[in-house]
Amino acid sequence: MPPVDRYGTDVLNTDWRAPRRGRAVEISADKGLVVEEVTTDWCGEIVAVERDLMTVTLEDRRGKRRTFPLGAGFLLEGVPVILTPPTRKGPAARTRTASGSVAVPGTRARVARASRIFVEGRHDAELVEKVWGDDLRLEGVVVEYLEGVDDLAEQLRDFRPGPERRVGVLVDHLVAGSKESRIAASVASSPVGRHVLVVGHPFVDIWQAVKPERLGIKAWPTIPRNIEWKKGVCQKLGWPHRDQADIARAWKHILGRVSSYADLEPALLGRVEELIDFVTAPQEAP
Repeated sequence: MPPVDRYGTDVLNTDWRAPRRGRAVEISADKGLVVEEVTTDWCGEIVAVERDLMTVTLEDRRGKRRTFPLGAGFLLEGVPVILTPPTRKGPAARTRTASGSVAVPGTRARVARASRIFVEGRHDAELVEKVWGDDLRLEGVVVEYLEGVDDLAEQLRDFRPGPERRVGVLVDHLVAGSKESRIAASVASSPVGRHVLVVGHPFVDIWQAVKPERLGIKAWPTIPRNIEWKKGVCQKLGWPHRDQADIARAWKHILGRVSSYADLEPALLGRVEELIDFVTAPQEAP
């Protein structure tokens, strides 16, 4: 008879150094997955993943959000996991666009209309594209940026608005008594006023249209008027702000926190929707 092993298998032949909960395995950080971050005990549903920044955003049951680096340091049902960027899915998998509209799978972009939407700067255009891009392509609306509204009247003279060439203009800091409000009033009373709609939001800059909690802050800082606003914001938040490259990186970071209309303030949402409706409305009867 073979000898009886009184002590069982040799413990040195097993993975005796493995963690008590087991070794971490890689999983895709798909939206809807509920995980726990081990260093903070923050437990929440995955609501956003930023590939460029390699971050994942978790929303807890109270609706609060926190962002963490992708990788190790998470638990899924008590088991350690390594979160990896999810596999890219085609547009057909989406049921809603970033603006909240119902997606139309398989629909090709419409040929561009003669009508246009003008925005003040590159950052404004990038934010509008990220949230409303699908809708604008479906409607055939092109967004152009102006580099400020001081020359809006001249831009409109060159564009020659009309019944089939409407122009919607999104303006920063359009509040009573401001320079922007006087320009808007002048356009409205001009011969092309009926074919141009100027709307605006109350924010100093489009950056403020992003909800501050998406960046992990309670509110956007107040900057004195004698300091360039964007540099002042970066300084107050402890971000690099020495040159334009730093400002561009700051904006990329901010834009990376936006995945849908839910990340933006209502004061901007309504204005953009108003402009889209204006430039896509049926032609008026003569």
